[in-house]
Amino acid sequence: MASAASGATGWYRGRVKAVPSGDCLVIVAIASTKPGPLPEKTITLSSLIAPRLARRGGVDEPFAWESREFLRKLCIGKEVTFRVDYNVPSINRDFGTVFLGDKNVAMLVVAQGWVKIREQGQQKGEGSPYLAELLRLEEQAKQEGLGRWSKVPGAAEASIRNLPPSAIGDPSNLDAMGLLAANKGLPMEAIVEQVRDGSTLRIYLLPEFQFVQVFVAGIQAPQMGRRAATESVVESELTSDDTNNNGDVPGEPRAPLTSAQRLAVSTSAETAADPFAHEAKFFTEMRVLNRDVRVVLEGVDKFSNLIGSVYYPDGESAKDLALELVENGFAKYVEWSANMMEEEAKRRLKTAELQAKKNRLKMWTNYVPPPSNSKAIHNQNFSGKVVEVVSGDCIVVADDSIPYGSPLAERRVNLSSIRCPKMGNPRRDEKPAPYAREAKEFLRTRLIGRQVNVQMEYSRKVAPTDGSIVPSAAADSRVMDFGSVFLLSSAKVDNDDALPSAPPAGSQPNGVNVAELVVGRGFGTVIRHRDFEERSNYYDALLAAESRATNGRKGIHSAKDPPVMHITDLTTASAKKARDFLPFLHRSRRVPAVVEYVLSGHRFKLLIPKETCSIAFSFSGVRCPGRDEPYSDEAIALMRRKIMQRDVEIEVETVDRTGTFLGSLWESRTNVAVTLLEAGLAKLQTSFGSDRIPDFHLLEQAEQSAKRQKLKIWENFVEGEEVSNGATVENKQEEVLKVIVTEVLGGGKFYVQTVGDQKIASIQQQLASLNLKDAPVLGAFNPKKGDIVLCYFHADKSWYRAMVVNTPRGPVESPTNMFEVFYIDYGNQEVVPYSQLRPVDPSVSAAPGLAQLCSLAYIKIPNLEEDFGQEAAEYLSELTLSSGKEFRAKVEERDTSGGKVKGQGTGTILAVTLVAVDAEISINAAMLQE
Repeated sequence: MASAASGATGWYRGRVKAVPSGDCLVIVAIASTKPGPLPEKTITLSSLIAPRLARRGGVDEPFAWESREFLRKLCIGKEVTFRVDYNVPSINRDFGTVFLGDKNVAMLVVAQGWVKIREQGQQKGEGSPYLAELLRLEEQAKQEGLGRWSKVPGAAEASIRNLPPSAIGDPSNLDAMGLLAANKGLPMEAIVEQVRDGSTLRIYLLPEFQFVQVFVAGIQAPQMGRRAATESVVESELTSDDTNNNGDVPGEPRAPLTSAQRLAVSTSAETAADPFAHEAKFFTEMRVLNRDVRVVLEGVDKFSNLIGSVYYPDGESAKDLALELVENGFAKYVEWSANMMEEEAKRRLKTAELQAKKNRLKMWTNYVPPPSNSKAIHNQNFSGKVVEVVSGDCIVVADDSIPYGSPLAERRVNLSSIRCPKMGNPRRDEKPAPYAREAKEFLRTRLIGRQVNVQMEYSRKVAPTDGSIVPSAAADSRVMDFGSVFLLSSAKVDNDDALPSAPPAGSQPNGVNVAELVVGRGFGTVIRHRDFEERSNYYDALLAAESRATNGRKGIHSAKDPPVMHITDLTTASAKKARDFLPFLHRSRRVPAVVEYVLSGHRFKLLIPKETCSIAFSFSGVRCPGRDEPYSDEAIALMRRKIMQRDVEIEVETVDRTGTFLGSLWESRTNVAVTLLEAGLAKLQTSFGSDRIPDFHLLEQAEQSAKRQKLKIWENFVEGEEVSNGATVENKQEEVLKVIVTEVLGGGKFYVQTVGDQKIASIQQQLASLNLKDAPVLGAFNPKKGDIVLCYFHADKSWYRAMVVNTPRGPVESPTNMFEVFYIDYGNQEVVPYSQLRPVDPSVSAAPGLAQLCSLAYIKIPNLEEDFGQEAAEYLSELTLSSGKEFRAKVEERDTSGGKVKGQGTGTILAVTLVAVDAEISINAAMLQE
């Protein structure tokens, strides 16, 4: 059992775990080679009898409490040396001698008068080896009137405690709600008399000695199980004078069994203790049993049980029992009782449990983490400048370690563990949520162009159902990267050419945590992660900031109505509405604006705060490479670094036929077009007159400098070979196509096929040779958005190539599931059942679609939903599609802003003049005449 001090003489070392009475100690071993709780032994001091504490419903013997308290305060938790002197088999009790240091504990107790010497037993050797000295000390205490030998009149009666009825087993003896109301949140002095399990204590509340059971708030330790018993056995256990091996108090006040308890005892079967229940109980006993503790009542459950936090002394400080149990894997976090506690205490418990699970401590030894869609990111810290604020919780940072201006430098960083109001999606007619604009603007004004340190922490797979804006071509899920961003406290907008070096990986970033800044201003909330979900390394700081914002009623936590801002978006309005707005921009020479988005190297979406509207804006006389052309991405990346979301000034000259405003733009008094031309990423186009362009001489100088250095688009430039800019349009080779019209849309748009194209005959021949009778097998063929498939066209009972535009939600479950498809060789679009689709061989799908989207040049035709739009479409169809004629299409302009083909009406548009082979006037003119 206890550690041997001198095995041959029978002396052992141990630590006092409990003091049940004034003459009895429960001693545990210092260490053990066996797992589980340490061995323990109950020792009654040889030849001594202390006054007995009250049994259930009884009263103390005089001086019983003072006797127990003297021994408890003298020995509890201390290391002692002991020996068993003799054993009385009839009561199965060991009597022995205990030394505290070099002091005999029995002598100390006798000398203070708290016990009396037992009459010598009948059996030889049933007495203390130090009996003579004990008798001398007893006589001395009697003469001095110490302890129980006090000669003060009434001292014996005064020493008997006035015990209120026990609340154990009979809640009616305690006004739990009244006790809570009077002491909520206040520390109450108490002594722990019994540990039922790791998280359930029976205590005396001082000074009234109210005996109550307290459940430790916020946690639950493993249960100790239940023994099958009859009522008589239970009664005998409760009234036994012996101290059991668990250190339970003899004769402690207990209530009679209720009828429900009697029924439960008589019918209950034996249940085993939970794993680690004994270890958890022992852990708690070694810290609080028979100790002075402070109890802070947190609440009362529906059965009038007291729920409280228990603090025990540890040197000069106090420790939280709940936190200690959870940190060591002896208890789990319980939400229902934790909700009675303060947020900070809850957070500490939750964090401790997560760490115990990660380390698989004790009760979590076999814990298997639930599947998580988040994954930690290690050693990916970097520094850079903020290029874009996407929303209050997402930014784009240009990594300093990647060459300046490269599109690869931009990294999207979602702020870890916080969520801000969503910005919505104008294309889907989703408006920004309350405070979404304010959150984004809060970050824009503080971060754009500023140097930050980024600590990447985790990535997470998200599905479109999360409410995130997912590109239409995306798969079922995408991966988002999350990290903590630190704004350097002394940062200023440095010159881009003098980039500071990144801090070494793993170093602690200096500066302000941006997520904490956002949450603290009430523009976001902290995500309550599930166990084992990755989270911010600064999660506690975020929760503290959220608590401050909530208490201060800031932002989204405010009871006030959120600010409302109505922005007129002229980028989606008609060109006429844009022209009507032009005089407002001419009132001031230079108008303040904010660059909302970089559409291309020379075209932007601007917010005009003064006029509360957004416009499309393009540089006058300066053009960058079009989409998918060489250096297009570099031009966009440069403009994003230079002006994205910056405060700028514009000077508008005019508005073009598409509703785009043309003019000049300055950022920090620098003409931004000069920057593009100097980098070799744009050309001057002055066919409409250079005299109207401010700083034109600077633009020319910048272009000449790029030509001399053969930068980017001028890499193959040879002096003297190029025609002047003014003649470029005139010398452009005329492009005329012979076509047939295959589909007519609204707004003057239509699809054509080139006549005599060998690809058409080749593809038709390949399709005719395919055997497509067998229906596809469900589950084996799952077409996704953007896939090229074969589709059966009912009108002529033939198979054609088609692109999947829309699919049903989830996997295909029936041949009747509907898919929307776009016939890439003809331009028509329809919804068909799954049974009409077949997989296509790569040799057939590789060739690009043969249908080319066109519009009638130089004229504007109303869309289908506008007045006369339907009639215009029908007339155009009558002139082209229904006539079956061949046409000559003269290409006047190519518009590549539509990007790749994603369905009907998307992709590159050719603005053409369309003339029938046998006609005198063009279709364009015929539409105008009509």
